[in-house]
Amino acid sequence: MKIAYITAGAAGSFCGSCMHDNTLVAALLAQGHEALLIPTYTPIRTDEPDVSYKRVFFGGINVYLQQKISLFRYTPWLLDRPLDSPGLLRWVSRFAVQIEASKLGELTVSVLQGEHGHQRKEVAKLVHWLATEVRPEIVCLTNVLLSGMVPEMKHRLGVPVLAALQGDDIFLEGLPEPYRGQALALIRDHCRLIDGFLASSAFYADFMAAYLSLPREHIHVVHPGIDLRGHGGPQPAPSPLPLSPSEGERGRGEGGAVRDGPPYTIGYLARVCPEKGLHVLVEAFRLLRQSPDAPPCRLRVSGWLGKTNLPYFDDLRRRLAEWGLADQFEYVAAPDHVSKVRFLQSLDVLSVPTVYREPKGLYVLEALANGVPVVQPRHGSFPELIEATGGGLLVNPNDPSDLARGLRQLLEDPAHRAELGRKGKEAVQQKFNADVMARRTIEVFRKYLP
Repeated sequence: MKIAYITAGAAGSFCGSCMHDNTLVAALLAQGHEALLIPTYTPIRTDEPDVSYKRVFFGGINVYLQQKISLFRYTPWLLDRPLDSPGLLRWVSRFAVQIEASKLGELTVSVLQGEHGHQRKEVAKLVHWLATEVRPEIVCLTNVLLSGMVPEMKHRLGVPVLAALQGDDIFLEGLPEPYRGQALALIRDHCRLIDGFLASSAFYADFMAAYLSLPREHIHVVHPGIDLRGHGGPQPAPSPLPLSPSEGERGRGEGGAVRDGPPYTIGYLARVCPEKGLHVLVEAFRLLRQSPDAPPCRLRVSGWLGKTNLPYFDDLRRRLAEWGLADQFEYVAAPDHVSKVRFLQSLDVLSVPTVYREPKGLYVLEALANGVPVVQPRHGSFPELIEATGGGLLVNPNDPSDLARGLRQLLEDPAHRAELGRKGKEAVQQKFNADVMARRTIEVFRKYLP
């Protein structure tokens, strides 16, 4: 099958959606399909081998200039190419500060206007290239925020166009009015032309059907999967972090028994930002450490930390210092796949207590692939993942006290913790791997081909 999969770069940051798309297309290629991963805005960034096409469409520099300066809406295509250079876009991304959705309203609406917006030239470039050089049998968009190009695609290509649903509402809800309403109206219009949709969970399929006024039967659930290579090896010995003098080098194990060795390790692996709920985990960590007879533990954090979230992160570190817990907290850079797996294998339990309803939760699958159980809020896709894998506990959302209770329950019961990790690991290996995700995606695509 010849597939054009159009993804969106995230200005140099690690993005769950483009990492998912890269893993999916790599698996499709391995299964013998002619799948092409086409980046827009910026090159993608992933900790696995990058299989994306080396040309970037809708390059962020050109999109911005065409929005702000009318001259650039009419320049010859040949003059635009240097500004779409992946190297230049990566270089610019190094100095760019991530822009909040609230400041992108006008640009978002213009892009969604497609051939009628300021970026009409970018639509024409991409569709012409697809029609003359790629000639796909099917096109899939990574999200409906790219749907401004759908009318021209349907007109020129004459092939089915599908769209994945991967957190579109989170961005849209951050837009101020009137842009939010205008963007939603445009997307709903474009969705009438889209042949089908893929959602990463049944929860998100149900939610987006109502949010975008879509027929639920047009949304197909394909759970995410991860590339298992490198995951699941033997866990290394944890690196030492000092305990307070009262704890010495001993902790409490199952049934309150004394535990020799280093403290338990609670981990967080996601973008460092308020919406991912690191502050909830930090507060739960404080409550856990201050509760009577609590098992000694430390908190290790890893994930993309952008400049806009540095004040948030610094505030959390300041609070930990005020509580006397600074020496029990560690931020660990994990810029590649090997270091990410090494980080996960250093954990006893992982928690990413998002304050929004997460549609995917790849970090849950990555933790479980390494036998690390999770404690997650009871919302979004997490109940679905925990039920399907048996790899963790659910707690009340935005409730540090309940999160501390769930973490303590696992830390004080090694047998239960090991059993959840074992079940989760088996489930990911059998049902949530990249090959299964690719096969189920192809099953959906085939429904729309002649």
